[in-house]
Amino acid sequence: MITSQSVACSPPLTPSNPFTRWNFTQPMSPLLMSSSSSKSMRFSCSLPHQPPLRCAILGAGFAGLSVAWHLLQNCAKELPLFIDIFDDVGIGGGASGVAAGLLHPYSPKVKPLWRSTECWSESLKLVQVAESAWCSRVQNMDTEGAVRSLNLSLIKKRGILRPAVNSKNLNIMDNNAQNCLASCRIESIDKDAAVALVPGLSVPLNLAFYMPEALNIHCQHYLEALYLACQNAVTDNMSMGTATREMNFWKKSIYDIREFAGEYNAVVVCLGARAAFLTGFGEIVPLRLCRGVVARMELSDNFREEYPDHSPSILSDAWLAVQGPRNLQLGSTWEWGSTNHSRTVSDVEASRAVEELLPKASAVYPMIKNWTLAEAVAGLRGMPPLTSHGSLPLLGCVDDFVGGNPNCQYWIFAGLGAKGLYYHALLGKLMAQAILSRSEDSIPSELLSWKQRVKK
Repeated sequence: MITSQSVACSPPLTPSNPFTRWNFTQPMSPLLMSSSSSKSMRFSCSLPHQPPLRCAILGAGFAGLSVAWHLLQNCAKELPLFIDIFDDVGIGGGASGVAAGLLHPYSPKVKPLWRSTECWSESLKLVQVAESAWCSRVQNMDTEGAVRSLNLSLIKKRGILRPAVNSKNLNIMDNNAQNCLASCRIESIDKDAAVALVPGLSVPLNLAFYMPEALNIHCQHYLEALYLACQNAVTDNMSMGTATREMNFWKKSIYDIREFAGEYNAVVVCLGARAAFLTGFGEIVPLRLCRGVVARMELSDNFREEYPDHSPSILSDAWLAVQGPRNLQLGSTWEWGSTNHSRTVSDVEASRAVEELLPKASAVYPMIKNWTLAEAVAGLRGMPPLTSHGSLPLLGCVDDFVGGNPNCQYWIFAGLGAKGLYYHALLGKLMAQAILSRSEDSIPSELLSWKQRVKK
């Protein structure tokens, strides 16, 4: 079943047709509001006829937009491609849009994560794609709009610092740091060096781990920019002699993916935690749901000592993602078992979150006491099962679970959990390859193993 009136559109939208029409809870950047108001992005040329590939992507967060981008990049030039993206909120409207954005390839014990070299490399490539689209659009804006957009930073390249706070893991972390990636170094530094990076920092064990190449991404702006990059990819096909390319965005609530069978060759569920609410999926997809609240903090006007421009963001029992000298995000809470996927946070929930997060943050950054709550937002994470490789996302074809159709394959890309920004680029690429080949051969067995457990 598909509810709400179908509105085919290709956001970003113009000021005369703004995102507020879609009831976005966050204000849209000037970058998006200046974009084309066309109903869809479509270009074609004369090539030998082939049946088109029609793909529905459910979800416009990390997973969905990565799949869309890699389909556009990897589809054979003679194959017509039609992509429809569905999300009942909008670009980055789920947990992806409120994620921390602290991009690095390490676990809390600074051990390289699964396929760290590949995931890190592909993430950097996709971030660069989004950044290029963002900068290109800013250059084409009027002066006022460009200034406002430049103030909405996409990437802060100031690194990330993790003070050691647990003596039990001290030696393990120090050893792990020696096996860091050359492209994302870990420097083991003492208290004096750490405080030089972040004045006022508390380093209880006289050891901190500094990742100078790690990035701080504004996830909402990043996702908007990645959507722009997808639009640009469709436009670029006009001059490259490829077959028809079309991409649409539909603001709809989806409850049963089998309704798509007669319209699409492939349906990809990239809804994160919301995949558990699809008809029949709650029993299939082994996701652990967890609501997280993020506190957006501002430095009180009474204090002049701003967060220095050069200082890195901080990882600890709570994380501090720096947005500016007087703005940062503090997160995150973990409410296991919640089914509340609304971004809206009540005053009571916000107050409870701040009470929980402030002591954790104060343990490493005591000056957080000078900051006050400006806003609280939340997202519902879909956490995957624990495996010998850690918590790995769930990928694969789910025809066996939802009822096969000879003309349509159903796929899932879910369970990104708290590492969506790290995993989305590589796994979106692998998912696109699987869709185009109609085969799971491109997907590592570790990401398919969940299916065997479900069958049992």
